[in-house]
Amino acid sequence: MTAMPLVLMYHSVDKYDSDPLHVTVSPDRFARQMRWLARRGLSGVSMLELMRARSTRGLVGLTFDDGYGDFLSEVVPVLRKYGFTATVFVVTGLIGEHNAWDSGSPRKRLMDAEGLRWAARQGMEIGSHSAGHYSLSGLRDDELHQEVAGSKATLEDLLGRQVSGFCYPYGHVNTRELAAVREAGYSYACAIWKSELTGTYALPRTYVGERDGALRLHAKRARHRVRWGW
Repeated sequence: MTAMPLVLMYHSVDKYDSDPLHVTVSPDRFARQMRWLARRGLSGVSMLELMRARSTRGLVGLTFDDGYGDFLSEVVPVLRKYGFTATVFVVTGLIGEHNAWDSGSPRKRLMDAEGLRWAARQGMEIGSHSAGHYSLSGLRDDELHQEVAGSKATLEDLLGRQVSGFCYPYGHVNTRELAAVREAGYSYACAIWKSELTGTYALPRTYVGERDGALRLHAKRARHRVRWGW
């Protein structure tokens, strides 16, 4: 895979006082970022739509890691305004709970089962972000299987539909983890960084944060075009 479409990586969209891990974008900033895409003739789409498209020209993948509850209240309404869709990657062992893996950081509520079903009915793709948000590279084979294949089965049972996408917690992926994702039956997987594994099962993404206004978004898009020829 040479040319590769631009995929934006978000986490939480909400008002905040403290964000030490830089995973939160304020609602106003997010709305401006989506408007920036729309004004340039770009359409935000889920990863499944992006992977199935005959041509990705004019399409930008929108991904949201962790499955925060604010996806329902702050993200979906903005996406629907512009006719966009997105993929939200869910930690299946913590549905309806909070971000327990972020020790010492602000507590954030995660979507519950009904919220996930509602998001799916709005045209959003639901993917797996593992069962427990552990770094997969440090797990035994049986634990890896549960995090990858087990989380897929949990989501498919909850949603009543096939789950096609996986996202590696912390972006940690080596050949063993990639093979486990492929063998579990996923169609694609998202990583974070470019690596020797980059491809359908380790798609790189571009981080978007609170500081990303029009000039920074333009620079990130330009950098992606130079790097990937998209």
